[in-house]
Amino acid sequence: MPIKKLPALALAAAMLALPAFASLNVGDKAPEFTTQASLGGKVFNFTLGDALKNGPVVLYFYPAAFTTGCTIEAHDFAEATEQYKALGATVIGISHDNIGTLNKFSVSECRSKFAVAADPDETIIKAYDAVLAKKPEYSDRTSYVITPDGKILYTYTDLKPDHHVENTLAALKAWKANGGK
Repeated sequence: MPIKKLPALALAAAMLALPAFASLNVGDKAPEFTTQASLGGKVFNFTLGDALKNGPVVLYFYPAAFTTGCTIEAHDFAEATEQYKALGATVIGISHDNIGTLNKFSVSECRSKFAVAADPDETIIKAYDAVLAKKPEYSDRTSYVITPDGKILYTYTDLKPDHHVENTLAALKAWKANGGK
């Protein structure tokens, strides 16, 4: 094997060893969806297109209600709800959980501050490339900021819940500072 091919092979091997961060790309059109959601234990139909008429949407996927990381993340989003509202943004979380479970989660962990939506057949999770590779029956922890024109402004995937709120708020603030462009 010629020596020139070794760096290319090493790079290819390194790329295969990297974790796969599945998500849509910045600038992509966000897939439209309608699903059952719960806010404060009350069920309603959430439609992305309708929410975008009111401003940007922070759409975050989480693996499962009432797990440690998802509870931390829900608390973080609940605490930041007023900051999102000040930026004109709607927050909605999505998991594979059924609406009955989410009715309870929306009150206790989301503190009735923002909606969480049910995707038990994982149609939305798959459309947003947010499937957890190690356990495909769950979604990965992926956050999107979607602008009113339906485009992905920002995406972040990390199973640790720590930076999802801070990062999505920063993306919204930068977007707003740039005149919403």
